Amino acid sequence: MSSPDQKTYYVTTPIYYVNDSPHIGHAYTTLACDVLARFKRLDGYRVKFLTGTDEHGQKVEKAAEAAGVDPQSFTDEVSQRFRTLAATMNFSNDDFIRTTEERHKRAVQDLWVRLQERGHIYLESYDGWYSVRDEAFYGEGELVEKDGQKIAPTGAPVEWVKEPSYFFDLSKWQEPLLRFYEENPNFILPDSRRNEVISFVKGGLRDLSISRTSFKWGVPVPGDDAHIMYVWLDALTNYITAAGYPNQDGDYADFWPADLHMVGKDILRFHAVYWPAFLMAADLEPPKRVFAHGWWTNEGEKISKSLGNVIDPVSLVETYGLDQTRYFLLREVPFGNDGDFSHQAMINRMNSELANDLGNLCQRVLSMVVKNCDGAVPTPGAFEPSDQALLDKAHAMLPAVRAHLDVQAFHKMLETVFEVVGDANRYVDEMAPWALRKTDPARMETVLYTLAEAIRHAVILLQPVMPDTTAKLLDQLVLGPDERGFDRLNPACRLTPGTPLPKPEGAFPRWVAEEGASQ
Repeated sequence: MSSPDQKTYYVTTPIYYVNDSPHIGHAYTTLACDVLARFKRLDGYRVKFLTGTDEHGQKVEKAAEAAGVDPQSFTDEVSQRFRTLAATMNFSNDDFIRTTEERHKRAVQDLWVRLQERGHIYLESYDGWYSVRDEAFYGEGELVEKDGQKIAPTGAPVEWVKEPSYFFDLSKWQEPLLRFYEENPNFILPDSRRNEVISFVKGGLRDLSISRTSFKWGVPVPGDDAHIMYVWLDALTNYITAAGYPNQDGDYADFWPADLHMVGKDILRFHAVYWPAFLMAADLEPPKRVFAHGWWTNEGEKISKSLGNVIDPVSLVETYGLDQTRYFLLREVPFGNDGDFSHQAMINRMNSELANDLGNLCQRVLSMVVKNCDGAVPTPGAFEPSDQALLDKAHAMLPAVRAHLDVQAFHKMLETVFEVVGDANRYVDEMAPWALRKTDPARMETVLYTLAEAIRHAVILLQPVMPDTTAKLLDQLVLGPDERGFDRLNPACRLTPGTPLPKPEGAFPRWVAEEGASQ
């Protein structure tokens, strides 16, 4: 358990459905959570960062059948691809949950019993439109007709289903949910998504079918093995399973309710309507926030398997570099909006911001220090107003970045840091330390020290986004593991003059196209 005075932070990705291989959308969601988890750890929090795979449902059963294997073998193989992606992208998740694990079956069956004991589940028959692809039921008014086939809002075909089913009394939760949204205005972000959810709930809620009898790949309903639990009740429960539920001591007491569920906008309804309703009905606390981010296109085109333009995050890393890919995905688009991946946009970010702005700043400043200050951290004199202005701006970054990340504004976090990087580059040009070397060497040392301090602040704050490259840059400043946390971002923890420094090495090479390569 956490010490009483240690803050905790629990962040989750959705658990990813195992009917396909991981793509850029999966990498994007998990990357955002990884940056938050790393940031909070550096800021003194005890963090729980969860990802995993959703392995039950009719869609998986059919995909396994098509592949000629049993569902468990199928899910074992596909789930491993998501673990491999996490390693490739340098994600720092503390847990990886699979809905086929015994701990999860125990948790979801316990939740079912709690709901049943409180009178929120009843047995009837279900007649309605069901999408196997979405594992979701849709009302007649939500469907459109296309080529004689009824289509869900997601574009998935639906079929008419009639079978016995257990129902959850979702219709009773319209007013409690609306009250909950009003009392917790930041429960759903961004605001545009919040408005969508409130509009949906105000339109009226129908009781929700939460079991199926037409397939077997799922968690059996307690006391009625003829029924398999609805895949979303099963899947959503993973967030409390990983916190130790049904045990409500230990990690559950420390980490629940979760601080943030990060999801794609297509699954917001399940997380912002069904999940808090299930939890309130079971007398458990809802999470603190659900953030729904946008989708990526590829060179302006919608991504689809039929177009053959699915973006493989592993190939991005192999082509552009790991930290460059991580940086681009969070820098290119205001987080929450849809974004477009293009080769040229990636190259522009890599060359202008990483190579020219940050990389060149570090390289030329540290090279001047090593060459002109006996290979050691310079000794500053009195700081002039121009020096203090840059130092003050560097010191102001942490509270600004905290505020941005508290609302998942990753792009604004990076803008804040790179604004100081830009100021530092302009300061180098204005102060011209290479000229001061001849005219006023003491002043040169103050200027170079000011720059080294600005670099220290910027690089420490960029660790969550680019952990590998920033580690190398902090090595070049000879900062040990205990000198890289955010508690060191204050004037009392400045670089120690006289500390020997190694010869610097370039951190961000410029992208140069191979001769004859198409752009």
